Amino acid sequence: MAAPVGGRGAANAPKLKPMDTSMRTLSYFCFVSAALYALIGMAMGIFMAASHDHTLSPAHAHLNLLGWVSMGIFGLFYQAAPGAASRRIAKYHVAFATLSVWLLIPGVAMANLGMNEGLAVIGSLMTIASMALFFFIAISTPRIANA
Repeated sequence: MAAPVGGRGAANAPKLKPMDTSMRTLSYFCFVSAALYALIGMAMGIFMAASHDHTLSPAHAHLNLLGWVSMGIFGLFYQAAPGAASRRIAKYHVAFATLSVWLLIPGVAMANLGMNEGLAVIGSLMTIASMALFFFIAISTPRIANA
């Protein structure tokens, strides 16, 4: 019977530690959300291109920027700074950022369709408040050491 690749027997194989979900859950949520928002944004873009109707292009752009880019950056930050991710304020930040995307994007779409702009205003205010919260979290987090 041949030994496994690397010449080690099963008894000598390194044990994999389970992922510490308490510190990675927030970044994982941000990454999954970002990927979902990117898919929705791409689908919107394809639909607009196919229909030659670009009325909702501002909603499409805001979804890509706030949903895909911002949530992805939040995920990278919380992955790189697990101490920040474990703080309660970080969870509030991500919840607030998520809710702001859910309100702002339909609000921008409604405004572009000539409907009420109230949802866009509320979503915009929540978005800037969410970014201010992230700014506070970022500046109150100790520097990340270069590896």
